Amino acid sequence: MKILIIIPAYNEAGCIETVVDNLIRNYPQYDYVVINDGSTDDTRKICARRGYNFMDLPVNTGLSGAVKSGMRYANYYGYDYVLQLDGDGQHDPAYIADMIDEMEQTGCDIVIGSRFKTERKPINSRMIGSQIITTAIWLTTGGKYIGDVTSGMRLFNKKMIKHFGYNMHYSPEPDTLAYLLNCGVDIREVQVHMSERIAGVSYLNFKNSVWYMMKMLFSILLFQWVRKR
Repeated sequence: MKILIIIPAYNEAGCIETVVDNLIRNYPQYDYVVINDGSTDDTRKICARRGYNFMDLPVNTGLSGAVKSGMRYANYYGYDYVLQLDGDGQHDPAYIADMIDEMEQTGCDIVIGSRFKTERKPINSRMIGSQIITTAIWLTTGGKYIGDVTSGMRLFNKKMIKHFGYNMHYSPEPDTLAYLLNCGVDIREVQVHMSERIAGVSYLNFKNSVWYMMKMLFSILLFQWVRKR
């Protein structure tokens, strides 16, 4: 069983060394590749100087393009599973084994590392927005529930590797999860703990968070019904 960790990274110079060094030191059983998504900071220079395994995209393609590149890399080299891991240090690789076990035992297609599988969401503006998206997915998929819709820690099987690498033109955001559920894709969750980002600032400030939620709701409630199945 070959497992590849893909690490989409855009301007993660302050975090990328900690993330990759942790994998190299403590999780050598997993292969990895950093997808430098046209960063304008020193992310590429750090990866090159440290001898990391990385792909260097010449321009910023967004999460969709970075994930697609990683999936094609995985397919080319014959990997069985791909684990998407953020480059900001929030995701703990210690949970990868639990996610693999869930996929092996259930035969599902995607496993999400969820902060809210067995724990309640905290009450704040961001989590209220997350719950609204969760409810929209539940309503449009016949009652299928995903607790942590914004988690970027996800495990994909070989079918999904090819799907996201060659057939999908959308990033694995909540609206795409709703679409996949309606296409019969089996998505499960495993409880994980996530840390605060090591350095840098998330692009999801208040303004961007509101815009993000509006886009997701539009796509889940309306646009997904015209997407090719």
